Amino acid sequence: MPIRPATLAALATLLFPLASLAQSQTADAILYPSPTGKQAETDEYTRYELLAPETASFKIRYEVTALTEGAKVFYNPIRKGSVASDEAVYDAMTGQPLHFEVVSGADARRDPFLPDADPATDYIKVTLARPIPHAGQARLLIVKTYKDPKSYHTEGDAIVFDRPLGIPRNQIVLPPGYEVASLSVPSQILSEPDGRIAISFLHAGTGEAPLVLRAVKDAQTGPAAVPAPLTGARSWESPFQGETERARLSQRASQNRDIVYFLQQPETHAFSLYHDYTESRPGINGYANVVRIGSTASHPSAYILDTGEQLTTKEMSGAQMTASGINTGETVDPKDNVVVIPFPAIQQGQSLRLRIAETYTAPVSYRLEGDTLVFDRSLGRARNAVVLPSGWYVTASATPATVSQLPDGRIRLTYWDDRPEPVDVLIKAKRRATSIH
Repeated sequence: MPIRPATLAALATLLFPLASLAQSQTADAILYPSPTGKQAETDEYTRYELLAPETASFKIRYEVTALTEGAKVFYNPIRKGSVASDEAVYDAMTGQPLHFEVVSGADARRDPFLPDADPATDYIKVTLARPIPHAGQARLLIVKTYKDPKSYHTEGDAIVFDRPLGIPRNQIVLPPGYEVASLSVPSQILSEPDGRIAISFLHAGTGEAPLVLRAVKDAQTGPAAVPAPLTGARSWESPFQGETERARLSQRASQNRDIVYFLQQPETHAFSLYHDYTESRPGINGYANVVRIGSTASHPSAYILDTGEQLTTKEMSGAQMTASGINTGETVDPKDNVVVIPFPAIQQGQSLRLRIAETYTAPVSYRLEGDTLVFDRSLGRARNAVVLPSGWYVTASATPATVSQLPDGRIRLTYWDDRPEPVDVLIKAKRRATSIH
């Protein structure tokens, strides 16, 4: 079976080659996901559309990113107990269809990147649009329909979707006229534009999410079910300026921004980071990172993960960015300090996956208090992680996190925020006894 880590934390633990550590120029350098030897993937997201109950079928849109450098094909297993039909595969960068074929597990095992393929499982073998570049990715959209009465069936007057889900980000859309009656995994409940009810969740932990969803046919259909447009109204209860209704009811699981902070030794007040995100809005030809007040940014770099192409970075004021004609899809204050990254304009139906790296110095957010490291920062992405500097162990994390250890011993705390407001991360750490001389 392909390696399917629940988070990039697992990738860092399992896949970073130990040899690369000796090549690091600094003890607290950024480590990028760089699997070798076997097929590896990340950033998975699945949308299930439940079809009419009598069909016991559901349509799947599976977004997945292949990581293994040099790979020219990708294998997607067909789940046991499911009968697949209507398959199609697309390159997410260009939107163009890709060639694929269904092969046996025995055939898949002949590929050196998939020596552990299950002989009893069939696989969709996809020919990638381009070999995966060094430190790059290949993003795919796999569409298929599964018939699986064990996972999707009726019980009395209810429909039941009972399917442990190993993919960490999921959405399930009910058939028209059905409402949620019970749900085993904490989820957002949202309305599709046509009025169908959907649930969506992030599963930050390891293993499968034990999803059991029951629904009954008691909801409105047709024009009466269509939700009113979301607004920019803010909560009247908030003691602060809360998020807009539009932001609060956006689907968190599908958001594709992912950021990892690598804390340098606290005396420096500095942390490096890399930030991955997908741009798909037609006409956008640049990214703008507004430097927060109290922080300074340095050493920005960027490249396109799909191709490995390096991009230029420019530091300018908000006024200069506006005058440049670069369309980042947002308005910035003329006085803001902005790191701007131009790239080819996005065409309709296409997208780019970008990786942006830089170093921040922020004495208020990151500091020493006596002998205690303190990292106190509001993180706005759905998926965030913080790596402690070498020689430190965590003594406090105000916000729940999953924890893993990098091969060089550094501790990584992963924060998946399934709520619409930013997560206020407060971390404290002390030096390990072996680091005190």
